[in-house]
Formats: sequence, C-alpha cells, structure tokens
Amino acid sequence: MELLASTISATTADTTAELPYTYLHLQTWARATNTIVRTDLRRWRHDRDGSGREISRRAPDLWGVNHQPTLDERDQFSRAAQTTTRYGAGQLHPYLPGAIPADPGELAKLLAPPELVNEPAYPRLLAGGVVGLATSQYLDQRQRATTLRVLATVPGITYRGATSDLAGRPGLLFRVVAGGSTSTLVIDPATGELLAAQEWLDGRRRPGLFCHILLLERGRVGTDASTAPTSPPA
Repeated sequence: MELLASTISATTADTTAELPYTYLHLQTWARATNTIVRTDLRRWRHDRDGSGREISRRAPDLWGVNHQPTLDERDQFSRAAQTTTRYGAGQLHPYLPGAIPADPGELAKLLAPPELVNEPAYPRLLAGGVVGLATSQYLDQRQRATTLRVLATVPGITYRGATSDLAGRPGLLFRVVAGGSTSTLVIDPATGELLAAQEWLDGRRRPGLFCHILLLERGRVGTDASTAPTSPPA
C-alpha cells in the first residue's frame, strides 16, 4: 500500500482546483432493515458555500439482505424515475470540515475515534472512514496518497490480488475482516482512486450485505450542470 501511495499518477481533475463544484456519481446498494435499497446518485456541491444539486434514480428495492450486486442490476437505474433536489448554502457538507491533513496519522484520527484503536471494530471503522471520505468529496493526488497511507495502517488489512468492479474497471482488491464484518475496497492501481467498496455482515444474526458502493465519476466542474471535468478558468 505504501508503494502504491508513492507511485500513483495525477488525473485530469487534479489540475482543476479552481473550478467551484465537486462532482460525484455513485451507485449504491444499502441495507434498510430487511431490504436492499438501490440508488444512482449524481451530486454537485459548491465547495465554498455548500450549496448544490443532486439527481437520484432508485431501482426497485430487493427483499432480503443476502444479496450480492450484479452487473445486470445496473441497467435498472436508467429505467427508474429521476428526482432532482436543490440545496441552499450550507446544506451540503463535506465529509470532513476544513482541510484534509497531509499527515496520515492526523487524518486517521479524524476518520475513526483514536480511543477505539484497541477495539475489535476499529479496523472496520477506519476503512469505512476512508470510504466515506472518498465517496463524499473530491480527493486530489496528494490526498489520495494520504488516504492510501491511512489504509496501510489498518490492522489486519490484506491484499487479495487484481480484480474488477461491477463497471468492469480493473483494480486492486484489499480486505478487512473485523468487528463482525468483511470490508473490501477496490483501488485503481494507476491513480489510487477508490473504485468500489463493500461491507458484508458476517454475524449469525441477519448476515448479508450491508452496503456496496460504486464510485463511477469524480472531479471538479464549473457549473452544477456539468458532468465532466474541464480546464480551470484562465
């Protein structure tokens, strides 16, 4: 993981820091009591004032939680009704307030309570914090390297080899087994970007999928209607 953090490359969006909006496109499968809720979400957040817009599509819920997302399910999002929600200033918050620390140890303290470091669930909480950060705001090359170094400190994390996510993108698979669940993260080997993440509950009470996330697009854009990173203003 440390080697990966030292060798990742920049993306087009890394050169567009002056653009005002962070754009993210996610597809999620999330447990809600006895069902799996499936959502396609596009979010534009104005980094300065916290305003923005979301467009969501929700596929029919699935009964039961013993479910592994499939490639065919992704087609259902395009057939689902679309809902647009606008947010005023201060209504869309970043995952972490303020600047993201460059020191992995300081970032880890913000992502998981340090007082829980010796608890069985701590590795899951820390890995989940990295996922939450990556799926909530844009991370530039330096910040991605820092999050990879945080992941390198997760107790018990293991590398499971090359894989591909539901969108067919190649990545490196990492796994954390802790606190009654198995978390997996798929990382782009070239850019260090998080491509996908999943948490599966292993306990004897209602085991099954807790959450599966595909992070399909991320970047900085000039307006809340743009869907691709563009060059910064002259």
